[in-house]
Amino acid sequence: MNTPFRKKLPGTQLDFYDTREAVEAIQPGSYDGLPYTSKILAEQLVRRCEPSALTDSLKQLIYRKRDLDFPWYPARVVCHDILGQTALVDLAGLRDAIAKEGGDPSKINPVVPTQLIVDHSLAVECGGFDPDAFRKNREIEERRNEDRFHFINWTRTAFENVDVIPAGNGIMHQINLEKMSPVVQVRDGVAFPDTCVGTDSHTPHVDALGVISVGVGGLEAETVMLGRASMMRLPDIVGVELVGKRQPGITATDIVLELTAFLRKERVVGAYVEFYGDGARSLTIGDRATISNMTPEYGATAAMFYIDEQTIDYLKLTGRESEQVALVEHYAKHTGLWADGMAKAEYERVLKFDLSKVTRSMAGPSNPHAHMPTTELAKRGIAVNLDQAKAEEQQGLMPDGAVIIAAITSCTNTSNPRNVVAAGLLAKKANELGLVRKQWVKSSFAPGSKVAELYLKEAGLLTELEKLGFGIVAFACTTCNGMSGALDPKIQQEIIDRDLYATAVLSGNRNFDGRIHPYAKQAFLASPPLVVAYAIAGTVRFDIEQDVFGVVNGKEIRLKDLWPSDEEIDAIVNQHVKPEQFRQIYIPMFDLGAVEKAPSPLYDWRPQSTYIRRPPYWDTEGQGALAARPRTLKNMRPLAVLGDNITTDHLSPSNAILMNSAAGEYLHKMGLPEEDFNSYATHRGDHLTAQRATFANPTLLNEMVRDADGKVKKGSLARIEPEGKVTRMWEAIETYMDRAQPLIIIAGADYGQGSSRDWAAKGVRLAGVEAIIAEGFERIHRTNLIGMGTLPLEFKAGETRHTYGIEGSEVFAVVGERTPRGTLTVIMTRKNGERVEFPVTCRLDTAEEVSIYEAGGVLQRFAQDFLEGAEA
Repeated sequence: MNTPFRKKLPGTQLDFYDTREAVEAIQPGSYDGLPYTSKILAEQLVRRCEPSALTDSLKQLIYRKRDLDFPWYPARVVCHDILGQTALVDLAGLRDAIAKEGGDPSKINPVVPTQLIVDHSLAVECGGFDPDAFRKNREIEERRNEDRFHFINWTRTAFENVDVIPAGNGIMHQINLEKMSPVVQVRDGVAFPDTCVGTDSHTPHVDALGVISVGVGGLEAETVMLGRASMMRLPDIVGVELVGKRQPGITATDIVLELTAFLRKERVVGAYVEFYGDGARSLTIGDRATISNMTPEYGATAAMFYIDEQTIDYLKLTGRESEQVALVEHYAKHTGLWADGMAKAEYERVLKFDLSKVTRSMAGPSNPHAHMPTTELAKRGIAVNLDQAKAEEQQGLMPDGAVIIAAITSCTNTSNPRNVVAAGLLAKKANELGLVRKQWVKSSFAPGSKVAELYLKEAGLLTELEKLGFGIVAFACTTCNGMSGALDPKIQQEIIDRDLYATAVLSGNRNFDGRIHPYAKQAFLASPPLVVAYAIAGTVRFDIEQDVFGVVNGKEIRLKDLWPSDEEIDAIVNQHVKPEQFRQIYIPMFDLGAVEKAPSPLYDWRPQSTYIRRPPYWDTEGQGALAARPRTLKNMRPLAVLGDNITTDHLSPSNAILMNSAAGEYLHKMGLPEEDFNSYATHRGDHLTAQRATFANPTLLNEMVRDADGKVKKGSLARIEPEGKVTRMWEAIETYMDRAQPLIIIAGADYGQGSSRDWAAKGVRLAGVEAIIAEGFERIHRTNLIGMGTLPLEFKAGETRHTYGIEGSEVFAVVGERTPRGTLTVIMTRKNGERVEFPVTCRLDTAEEVSIYEAGGVLQRFAQDFLEGAEA
């Protein structure tokens, strides 16, 4: 767009958009006071908005107003293979629907550059104690996922603007940080800040570089891919001043686990958090990335750091071109995005966090924000009954609290060389003292980048990790994503027979019950060196700070004897982490070469596949191929009545599929051998399998299902009404689908927190759920619900399901005009005929969301617009 604000960037041959001039034309002197987020959002408005709409949109930022929507145009979309694949399956299905209506399917393409990284598929079937684990795990991954990878390879050639990085290369967030983000983009001769959305809630990982990068659901990503603006209102922007300096021996993991608890308590849910201050400036990009990666765990949308010397040092370290590094520094300083230019930024709310007070930490046993100093393990009831555990071990049994999985995993921590090197140094000291991993511990090491292997080898630390069973099993998400793989059958049987309290310890970001492994009853988050220490201890009943790992030459060995000094860690990092290692890995990885175009724009669906199947969203009988499924918001029966903190792992688990589950029974019927059932996550391209994952989590507590004493039963259970029959959840869903019974879900606070998986919304919508009434919604899940045509409704402040005595036998209707955040009326009819009316807030927050909902969802809306445009 040619506007008066497009100018030459001094000292370069590039243009840029002078956002300062545009902002100060409205309010002189106001630009320097804007938060970092507002400056980035303002730039893209100046660059992309029509002049007639620009002033009103900029006023929202300048005057901190939130009464109008304004557009956001992310520069690119990044996807992992699970949600990225399902998004592209949706687009392939959309092509079929467009073709059926006489449109040109080849015109359905991502408009925005889209990068898909295959990193979520691999399960750790072979642990890190097997020297051939990497090869074996990759072969299993390729065999199990042949259908999926066939489709993904087709997308490379069938769609424009899609780049695919195949399996075995690393995790999308770490690759994004180390390579994909240029920090400052250059397109068509114009320099502008890099921004992106990603189909994973941990996409803010790259916020550490000063790049607005947020996680969205697959459905919202599809909207952005197809060139539509993501409509938003000015978010709450919270300043967090980091002060002090961390104590010796404290890792970035310790900082982020304590910070996560702090920010949860301060209620930054949905906010954009901006970290600044002397403490922030002292943190490396690796440390910052650990903090930004955990954004969804403290409930924020983004976790920004300013561009400064640390950013430049990191870009140089990771092998970026010198011209690009120079551009980032020059552009940031000229446009007020450099840290020094942010000195006058004003925030509506400011929090202060003292790095010097952080102690060694873990999180658990069920939530990432449940901070637990390692000095308080006994006080918290974790490190207890060690004598009992030792006695059981002496009898040849697994101990109480057995650590069955110890995993150095997740880009949260493996993108930080200091964390990885610390684990290697602790392993080295343990090996020197003759300490060993306990035999029942399934240990693994899955760095998010191949670069980690290079610097660990060069430093001589990879062999030390391998000796303790932490050989590299993959360059993928693995255990952090619930892909822990199978246990030794003898160990699994002992857990079952003794009903053993078995646990997992991982350097990941999520530890919800049931997520990590079906037989790990609870899980704890810890730094990579602590993961190694717990593999040696073998039980969480061990007081990791005080108890003795072993006696060597008469000396009792405790954690302090194993823990590396900061000087040791920094010496290894400074000597052995080098730019040429990043170039060695990434230059060939991104040399994708020319690819021959697919012979047809339509995918040749494999009818027997349990991984990839044509989506059903346009197959509603009697309504026309592109019509929304009819929703009346009348006569709705509850499928579930739920409490607080229902996660997307409850709604659509991602871990291994067991034979006795609804999905397992279906896959067995389809002829798949049990050892190749794979995970729920990998089957999300096939709705017939993925539907059976809906509420399949064994830790679900549906308040409609209680025992004789009135206690809520745990499990994937439901109660069919009006009969009052208790069944497995899938049988209830099937029954209601056969009856064409409209459904509703009633829930507590923070509904839908956790991973940004669209099937948490797709599953309930295909079951017939038309509305969900909750005390509050997690941001990404709420947009996914709208994208599927399900209406999110919120109890008024101070009211809950208990206020109205909702127990599940009622019938519901919702009436009123659906307007952004308007009030609607719920009409609830009890079994005895009593009628109760109560108000709720319509959580369609913008006019765009109302439009998408009324169309029946994102895909239906796009199809209607596409066909109308073609006819015009």
